[in-house]
Amino acid sequence: MTLTFGQIIALMGAALAVALPGIGSARGVGLVGESASGLITEDPSKFGQSLILQAIPGTQGIYGFLAGFLTIQKIGLLSGNLVDITPLQGWLIFASCMPIALVGFLSAIYQGRVSAAAIGIISKRPEEVAKGITFAAMVETYAVLSLLATILMLFGIRI
Repeated sequence: MTLTFGQIIALMGAALAVALPGIGSARGVGLVGESASGLITEDPSKFGQSLILQAIPGTQGIYGFLAGFLTIQKIGLLSGNLVDITPLQGWLIFASCMPIALVGFLSAIYQGRVSAAAIGIISKRPEEVAKGITFAAMVETYAVLSLLATILMLFGIRI
C-alpha cells in the first residue's frame, strides 16, 4: 500500500492527537499516584477517594484516542479503503487534530497537579473530597472544549 502525502499528514495529526494527550495523562495520573501513595501509607482507608482523583487526569488520553480514531476513520484506514486526499486536506485534518493534541497534553498535566494538591484535602478533611474533584473538573472543561473543536473541524472537512 502506498500512502499519499495528504494521507501521511493526516496520519501524523492522528498520531499526535493520540500520543500527546496520552503522554500528558500518564504524567498527570503519575503525579497524583505519587501524592496518593504517601497518604495511603498513613491512612489506607482513603484509597477510594484517592483513586477517584488519580483517574481524573486520564480522561485526556481517552479524548485523544477518540480524536485519533475519528481521524483514521475519516481517511478510510479502518475500513481498509484509504480515501485519496490532497495535501491541503491532509493539512486541514492535521490542524483539526491540534486542539486536542496540545490542550489534551497540557491540561492532563495541570489537572494532575490540581488532583495531587487535592490529595491534601483528603488527608486533612476527607469529607471535602468533592471540592478537590471540582477543582480538577475545572481543568477538564478545557480538554472537553478542545475535543469538541477537533471533532467539529474534522466533521467540517470535505473529502
